[in-house]
Amino acid sequence: MRTTNIHHGLLLTLAASLAGAGHADAVAPESYKLTVGSYRYADGGTGIDRNLRWQSGDTHAWIGDYRDAAFGAQSRVGFDTSITLGPALQLQPSLQAATHGFVGASANLLLGDPWYAIAGWGRTNLRPYFNLNFDPNDALTLGAGWRGAAEQSVQLYCIADDRLHSGQKDWHLLLRQPLDPQRHLTLDLLRKTGDGDAGPVRAWGLAATLDYPGWFVRLARDPKQNFSALDATRLSFGLRF
Repeated sequence: MRTTNIHHGLLLTLAASLAGAGHADAVAPESYKLTVGSYRYADGGTGIDRNLRWQSGDTHAWIGDYRDAAFGAQSRVGFDTSITLGPALQLQPSLQAATHGFVGASANLLLGDPWYAIAGWGRTNLRPYFNLNFDPNDALTLGAGWRGAAEQSVQLYCIADDRLHSGQKDWHLLLRQPLDPQRHLTLDLLRKTGDGDAGPVRAWGLAATLDYPGWFVRLARDPKQNFSALDATRLSFGLRF
């Protein structure tokens, strides 16, 4: 049976507020994004995730559902926003809850423009939670980034467990580049280290997202998903409206 480390997962806000897919959402003052993701695991198992996300300005709310034969099903809801505290200082808080009794929260600070520093902190109640972005939840985040005038961006940050003494660290190098006025390419190179379910983990992963104005497609490869013994491949397709 496939085993999944369900107490370690994403830092709740960072993927939404910093990752490449989030940039295209900011085009419309109010919009929706529907994403369907298909997961394939090294033991032959499969999973499916569906997520509907609403945005108004810098505020987002979402509802989603993940299921597979080994883990079962889990539904989730969440909220995040961005609060301007100064000329070049933003606070990005997030809340998330899911079935099986899971509750989590995080806060990120971004300081500077166009070069900026990133600092974040996340906590959960350690209840079962199936992670879709594969980063530690109970963690500190430190990093830096740059925003260009033509929607280019570069970010380098580390999400590190600071609660469960696992030594788990995920390093992300995130690059976003316009290909033309209608298309953007985002690459997320991942380096993960730390203690996993089957021993020490040292692995590289990669996600690539191609954005159009009304839709996007993403292919991600995550070795030792959630620091388990299994590799995962995810193909996602999304619509914006």
